[in-house]
Amino acid sequence: MARREPLAWAAGIATLLFSRASLADHYQVPSGSMRPTIEVGDHVVVNKLAYGLRVPLSHVHLLRLESPSRGDVVVLDSPDDGTVLLKRVVAIPGDRVSVRHGEVELDGQRAPRAYAVRREDEGGPDFGPVTLPPDSYLVLGDNRGDSRDGRYFGLVARSAILGRAVAVVGRRGDPVWAPL
Repeated sequence: MARREPLAWAAGIATLLFSRASLADHYQVPSGSMRPTIEVGDHVVVNKLAYGLRVPLSHVHLLRLESPSRGDVVVLDSPDDGTVLLKRVVAIPGDRVSVRHGEVELDGQRAPRAYAVRREDEGGPDFGPVTLPPDSYLVLGDNRGDSRDGRYFGLVARSAILGRAVAVVGRRGDPVWAPL
């Protein structure tokens, strides 16, 4: 009987770690790069199974599901330094994209506001035009003038995208449900 308890604890911890690494997780937002959609300090729930099942703590997919779509708010490993970032997908494989004064243009047309949000500011650096190759995405912060995003570090590989942010669940210490 005494041997079963440590095994049960180990199995429970392993299940928790697997679930958090591969199925769902939560993050506290450290910067204003996604304002006004997501505020500094907000707690966000992320569906890590949205784009496929991964081997825990790796970029290896066991099963690929849907691909990230324009407008998705995603969590990803930064190509710069591996830190976890929260950004919006604004261009997907095959899109011809450019960003001028914070405004996104896709295939020669101004992008819909639904996924091309920006605050009244300078808009940050310009980008493109470039046609995205397979398995590559352009991610930007909604607060274009205050976001270190794809305009700085370039396109993001699908394997670097860890999951889709589902909702803000905490703001200023209060529970909320604000779908993204």
